[in-house]
Amino acid sequence: MKRTASLSAVLAVSLAVGVLSTTGTASARDRPTDSRPGRDLYGTKAPYAPQGGPGRYQEAPKGFVPVFTENVARHGSRAMTDSGDGDAVLAALHKAQGQDALTDLGARLGPQVEALLAAASGIGYGNLSARGAEEHRQTALRMEQRLPDLFADIAARHEPIVVETSGVPRTVASAGAFTGGLVSGDPALAGLIKAPVTDRDRLYFHKQPQNADYQAYLKGDPDLAAVLADIGADPRTTEAAHRVVGRLFQDDYAATLPDEDQVSFARSLHQLYSAAPDLAVEAPDVDLTPFLARRDAQWFAYLDDAEEFYQKGPAFDGRTITYRMAGVLLDDLLAQARAKADGTSDNGAVLRFTHAEEIEPLAALMGLPGSTEPADPDEPYTYANNPWRGAEVSPMGANIQWDLFAKPSSAGRPAKYLVRMLYNEKETAFKPSCKPVTKGSYFYELDELKHCLVHG
Repeated sequence: MKRTASLSAVLAVSLAVGVLSTTGTASARDRPTDSRPGRDLYGTKAPYAPQGGPGRYQEAPKGFVPVFTENVARHGSRAMTDSGDGDAVLAALHKAQGQDALTDLGARLGPQVEALLAAASGIGYGNLSARGAEEHRQTALRMEQRLPDLFADIAARHEPIVVETSGVPRTVASAGAFTGGLVSGDPALAGLIKAPVTDRDRLYFHKQPQNADYQAYLKGDPDLAAVLADIGADPRTTEAAHRVVGRLFQDDYAATLPDEDQVSFARSLHQLYSAAPDLAVEAPDVDLTPFLARRDAQWFAYLDDAEEFYQKGPAFDGRTITYRMAGVLLDDLLAQARAKADGTSDNGAVLRFTHAEEIEPLAALMGLPGSTEPADPDEPYTYANNPWRGAEVSPMGANIQWDLFAKPSSAGRPAKYLVRMLYNEKETAFKPSCKPVTKGSYFYELDELKHCLVHG
C-alpha cells in the first residue's frame, strides 16, 4: 500500500478539540494554556484555537498608544492536498471486502472515507475549508477588539492595510476571510485594504532557488534520513499498526498482510483522521474517531511531529539548515515596524498569509515557546525529551503578531516605540537575549529587538 465536519453550530462542536499538554523546559507562562484534550492526536492539522483572550493582556506602559500592527499567519483549516491516503485506505478495504474479511467496524469505514474525499473534492483538494475561513474571520475580529483605538485611527487617517500572500489559493482565501472579518467589525476599513500581493521570497521561501541547500537537505541529508528511519523503525509503530488493522480486518486475513503494508495503511488512515476536523462543515457526518484508538492516533501523530520537527523545526543541535532561511521574514517584521517608527511608511497594518513550512522555521529562528530545543544527534526527538508539538507550534491558522506602540515626543524628548508579540493570540516573550522594558513585561523597545534578534 502506498502511503501518501448552521455554520456556527458545527464550528462550536468541532472546536471542542483542545490543546495537548506539554512536557519539557519551556517557560510555563509562555505555554498555551488551553487544557482541552485531543489536539495531540492531529499534529499540525489541528484546527486553530486562540491561546489568549480578553482580560489576559497587559496594559501598555503609561503614555504609549498603538500605532501599527503586523502579523504572519498560516492559512486556515483546509482540505487534504490530494486523495492519495483516501485512495489507499479504500483500496485495502475493497480488497478485504471481496474476501469477506472486514469486521463490522471495518465495514463502516469505507463510506466514511468516501464522504470525506467527496467533501475535499467538492471544495478542491488543498483549498481552504469553511472552518478555515471562519478561523481567520474570528481571528481578525479579535485583533480589532484588542486594538480598537488603532483601527479607529487607521480609518480616520486613511492608512493602508497591506495584504501579502504566498500566492497559493488557500493563503489568498485566508487573506480574504481575514480582511472580510476586519470589515465586518469596522466597515470604514473597506476602502483601505489593499489588493493582496504575492511575495514568494518571504512567504514561500522553502521552495525558492535561493534555498536550494534546504531542498537538498530534505532530499538527501544522511543525518535526516537516518534519524527518521530510526524513529520509524521503533517497534511501537508496528504494534500500533497491528492494533489498527486488527480492529478492521478479520484475524486470518490480517495475518497475511506484511508489516510494511499494515503500517502504511494505519498511517494513511491517521492522515484522514487528522484531516477530518478541518472539514467539519463540509463533512459534518464524518467521524473517524471510532476507527483509531486514542493511543494509536497519538503514536502516529508523534511520527508526523517527528518529521515536522526535523524537516521544518529546530531539528539537529548545531545545525540551522531548517530555519535560517526564515531570516527574510523576521527581517521584514523588523523593517516594517522600523519604517512605521521612522515615518517612512504610512501603513496601518501589514498582514501576511503563508504556510507551516514558513511558520515552523520562523518559530525556531525566533526561539518561540516550544521551538527552543533542537535534538541531540545521538538522542532522537520524542515527546518525552522535547516540548515541540505541531499542534502548538503551527496548527491551522497559526499566527505571530507584533503590535507597535508609540509615546509621542515631548519636552525635547524623542518619540519612543515598544513592541508586543502575540503567538496564537497569547502574549509571548521574545527570546531571553531580548530584555523587556521591565521584568515580567511583554513590551520591548523596538531598538532592543533590532539588536537582540540579529541572526546569521
